[in-house]
Amino acid sequence: MSVLDLGSRITDTLAEHDVDGRVRALRALLLRPVLRAQADGELFRLARRHADWLREWCQRETGWRLVVEPQTVRLFMSAIADGPTSVAIAERQPARARKGDPPFTRRRYVLLCLTLAVLERSDPQIALGRLAEELVLVATLPGLESVEFTLGNREERSDLVAAIRLLLDHGVLARVAGDEESYAAGSGDALYDVDRRVLAAMLSTAHSPGLVAAALGPAPRIDKIEAALHAPPTAYTEDETNRQLRHAVSRRLLLEPVVYYDDLPADERAYLVSQRVGLTRRLGEATGLVPELRAEGIALVDPDDQLTDRRMPEQGTDGHATLLLAEHLAANGAVELTALRRLAKRLAKDHAAYWRRSTREPGAENAIVADALDRLVGLGLVRVDRGDAETVVHPLPALARFAVTRPTVHEGRRR
Repeated sequence: MSVLDLGSRITDTLAEHDVDGRVRALRALLLRPVLRAQADGELFRLARRHADWLREWCQRETGWRLVVEPQTVRLFMSAIADGPTSVAIAERQPARARKGDPPFTRRRYVLLCLTLAVLERSDPQIALGRLAEELVLVATLPGLESVEFTLGNREERSDLVAAIRLLLDHGVLARVAGDEESYAAGSGDALYDVDRRVLAAMLSTAHSPGLVAAALGPAPRIDKIEAALHAPPTAYTEDETNRQLRHAVSRRLLLEPVVYYDDLPADERAYLVSQRVGLTRRLGEATGLVPELRAEGIALVDPDDQLTDRRMPEQGTDGHATLLLAEHLAANGAVELTALRRLAKRLAKDHAAYWRRSTREPGAENAIVADALDRLVGLGLVRVDRGDAETVVHPLPALARFAVTRPTVHEGRRR
């Protein structure tokens, strides 16, 4: 092998290594938008190494900002600006403090925001009890009349604990002593260190809250505030319009499990249909996701099954039950909730030897169906319509991959 050939092979190998590093760093930021030097080690170093490429790619394709600090790398992933769709996304993919915990409600999100506001003015160390007392005072400020937080019962303390655990997971807080469970039970407390570098990087909006508040005037409605925080700037040229459309559809493809054409505003749908091949190719090359282009929409599928907190299928009783209910919905179309519960009750008997014993207890079918629908809705596979008389579950097109069909046997050609 000549020196030139050897040099070419080394160059190609280094280039492949760089591509792999960029993909790993971007995937890490999509999964956890704040990477910390101590907690994330190699991934943090990869993100810093490829910061220039990541910053340019994110700005061009999604409009997201990447901020690199000595101890943190933060990807500011602005929410999708479309109001009704954003609400739907929040309902389908709510935050959870830990796997298996109840999803965040609006109340918990409000407490999370108020907790961040209190921590911004707190000492470097703070006790959970002291933090709760500050929250009680903050909740009485003008404009927060709808927030009732008095620490009067376990439910309220549990809501606060959920917000605290989310901040622990993101590195805003580090537990020094005690635990949250004893506090929720009313018998203990906990002490935390506050990492102000991570705390300062938590808020992700397109516009400053102070400017939004000044523009909207006194006592604006919460939906107006939410829309204004993430509203894109006015587009004055065709290039600006196309750039905003590219950002909008790219964000949807990266944040949503499935993007259905019928769910998009008309301008985004037209842009995606015309640009889907080139757009999905660029997103796939940068993230390692595999585009699936169907007549009804597009999904970016992760072959490594890492960029999701909901897997389908999944092992265990809940995963098996979800798969069986999905097969039923895919084969039968829209089904009433009560019928799904009857099916779940029958399945618990049929699979008694494999499912956990609690699934055969009275009323267990309600929890089985609720868990399955939470997963299926979150993955964009079904839609739940809660009517006055009956709740109906509608399968969405992507659920068809879980339908079970009889095999087709082709007879051999007669001679």
